[in-house]
Amino acid sequence: MDDLRRFETINDYNAFNNNETRHPLVSVVDLSKANPRQGSRMYFGFYTVFLKDVKCGDLVYGRHTYDYQEGTLVFLAPGQVAGMNSNGETYQPKGYALIFHSDLIHGTGLGRHIQEYTFFGYQSNEALHLSSRERQIVLDCFSKIDYELEHAIDKHSKGLIVNNIELFLNYCVRFYERQFITRDNVHKGALERFEDLLNAYYQTDKPQTMGLPSVAYCAGELNLSANYFGDLVKKETGKTAQEYIQAKVMDVAKERIFDHSKSVSQIAYDLGFKYPQHFIRLFKQRVGQSPNEYRRTADADAA
Repeated sequence: MDDLRRFETINDYNAFNNNETRHPLVSVVDLSKANPRQGSRMYFGFYTVFLKDVKCGDLVYGRHTYDYQEGTLVFLAPGQVAGMNSNGETYQPKGYALIFHSDLIHGTGLGRHIQEYTFFGYQSNEALHLSSRERQIVLDCFSKIDYELEHAIDKHSKGLIVNNIELFLNYCVRFYERQFITRDNVHKGALERFEDLLNAYYQTDKPQTMGLPSVAYCAGELNLSANYFGDLVKKETGKTAQEYIQAKVMDVAKERIFDHSKSVSQIAYDLGFKYPQHFIRLFKQRVGQSPNEYRRTADADAA
């Protein structure tokens, strides 16, 4: 898997898999038409969705192997590199790939909202595992796109193709929400570990050396991509991961406000804020009072 194959255009990938290019910006690739081959790393210059059909090598992203079984979807955004590790053995590719160039969706509703499909940023063990019924829905969507590609391009083609891609992606949003529930064992205790991680962070000097805990840092410590982690937290708590972190920081801040030996500026620094005014602003937004007002109110209540 040392050589990197680059696929900049839809035709590049179609040709590699012995598929005809019927549209320069989109294709439903039948991987079974490809010649038997060995694993390699691949760069994709377009959106790519793999539908795994049977066991035919392990899909690798970075240093991690996808949890990639029969009936699995994997999403790659343009510019990503993935690979198939066949352990040096020749294998026959199977399954399908939906590939579409960003130029196809420019100026469309999908183009304006493509970033909302955060699973294009998922990694390693975060693939979408389909039930048999869900797999059939995916294949139906692919079939509708393929139907349009079989016909000569006309004024309706782009709209119908893009609409069907968007329909497919919307189904995937639903399927991922189901997976967050049904595959709880895969990320069991992720929220509890997130909470423990934040608690431990504020028992060390990391806030002074690293600043406020970021979503990316927390996701990395939990071995999840930032996108998957954020979606998981949102699904479970109704808050974004950033909002959850901010709430935890404010909880810690309210405890430390009672330490009169430290100024508000020192508390802000200890919490990881670079500038005290940022802490004061966030505290007032979240608590409804400035830190000093909160301190005075707490002192008065205690008296």
